[in-house]
Amino acid sequence: MTVGRPREFDPDQVEDAAMKLFWERGFDGVSISDVTDATGVNRRSIYAEFGSKERLFERATRRYLAGPSAYTAEALTRPTARKVAEAMVHGAAETVSGEIQGCLTVGQAPGLAEFRDSTVHRLAERFDSAVADGELPDVDTLLLARWIAAVCQGIAVQARSGATRADLHAVADLALTGWPRAAAPHGARAAGE
Repeated sequence: MTVGRPREFDPDQVEDAAMKLFWERGFDGVSISDVTDATGVNRRSIYAEFGSKERLFERATRRYLAGPSAYTAEALTRPTARKVAEAMVHGAAETVSGEIQGCLTVGQAPGLAEFRDSTVHRLAERFDSAVADGELPDVDTLLLARWIAAVCQGIAVQARSGATRADLHAVADLALTGWPRAAAPHGARAAGE
């Protein structure tokens, strides 16, 4: 008996299907069999293309970051630190309340802790620039970045728990009421005094 060649398939379609599965169920909740069921591509072909479940997850995560979670990179381009924070928390609210609830990057899968830490440090660097420019008071920018990340992650958890998109945007607005205010110029009164 001759073994035929594995059928041809589009790796992008497999990555997309895997992204949705991992996003919905988490890393531990998805098996290669689940991916084969969702795509019709046999295990041998998936392993030949991706090597392992971990590598498939890495590629699916990159797809998620470039697609549904692209708001993170876009937020860092905003003109002020406050606008960066607004884009982060409202981007999270919008993304995690879509067709699939929650966030692919909130979990214990390989590489996610490093990704989250990298995002916090990129935010902190952006906030460092805002402090240097006088836009923000002298705050602990790493702590401020962790706060914004924690709000985004909390929004994702609330989405999984059934909070509506409107609820999540309201949470984002409420969180931003704690945003640090720039110090008033010497001799001037701070806003609201």
